[in-house]
Amino acid sequence: MSTTTGRGPGPTAETSLPATGSRSLAGRLTGLDWRRYIIYIGFVVVFVAFAVTLGDQGFLSTNNLLNIFRQAATISIIAVGMTFVIACAEIDLSVGSVAGLASVATAMAVSQWGLVAGIAAGLAVGLVVGSINGGLVALLNVPSFLVTLGMLGIAAGVAQWITASAPQPILNETYILIFGGGNFGPIPGLLVWMAVFVAIGAVVLSKTRFGRQVLATGGNRTAAEFSGIRTRRIKFQVLLLSAVVASIAGMLYAGRLQSGRFQWGAGDELSAIAAVILGGTSLFGGAGSVIGTLFGALMISLINNGLILAGLETSQQQVVRGAIIILAVALGRRK
Repeated sequence: MSTTTGRGPGPTAETSLPATGSRSLAGRLTGLDWRRYIIYIGFVVVFVAFAVTLGDQGFLSTNNLLNIFRQAATISIIAVGMTFVIACAEIDLSVGSVAGLASVATAMAVSQWGLVAGIAAGLAVGLVVGSINGGLVALLNVPSFLVTLGMLGIAAGVAQWITASAPQPILNETYILIFGGGNFGPIPGLLVWMAVFVAIGAVVLSKTRFGRQVLATGGNRTAAEFSGIRTRRIKFQVLLLSAVVASIAGMLYAGRLQSGRFQWGAGDELSAIAAVILGGTSLFGGAGSVIGTLFGALMISLINNGLILAGLETSQQQVVRGAIIILAVALGRRK
């Protein structure tokens, strides 16, 4: 004896699975936070726009593309250190002046005492400045904005003072070859330095205990202290790291341009901060991405290069560059 129900035939497993899978995929796409990838999307959009409009002016030539990377290399290196500082909810405005001071200290030491002394002098600048910045911020609770703003003037003044505003030439071929003036095989040395710093910075920030403590300190200092993190030490360490990285950038300036000058690095602090924020690091701390910072620096270099090839005047370049950066940051903001 058979029985029937008032319901029609329900969907079988074979017919329901694709619908479920489709809804799941749609849900994932809908829930995707595209703002996290705005720097990568923006980079591709700007690159394609310049490639289409400036292709006949040599934008896609190998030399021009290498120039974009070369221009971004030193800023990228400085910005790696700045990523740690900003992710820790601090700021370092002295990095450009530190780079200039390190370049002249290195050049003078190389000329007087040779290669090893020159490298040691450049690194010593970063260690001394970073220790002062970090000590004042971490131990005396002076705001990092004020400390590093003051150090910006001190480092620039010392560099100009000890050189009497004159360039300090570097004639040591080994130094020039290693620090940005030569190539490692077919690859420009600056790009190798950039790749090494970005790779190390990305691993340290995302995969190590120190990186997690930096993010925790920037995200919520009180909670970090309750969890056992020595936040004062972390603040000291990130400011020391930033100054040392800036001094290495200054040494690369000296090697690539074969001289040390107090002007090297001037304004780099603003470019580095812009690259970090464009790359997705929160200005209020607690989140950071070194890879994003790299693309932020490349984005700035790409815009500069394209606007120059387009023949815009300097004032026009500043307006367009500023508008693009503001738009990118605004689109990338998350509630």
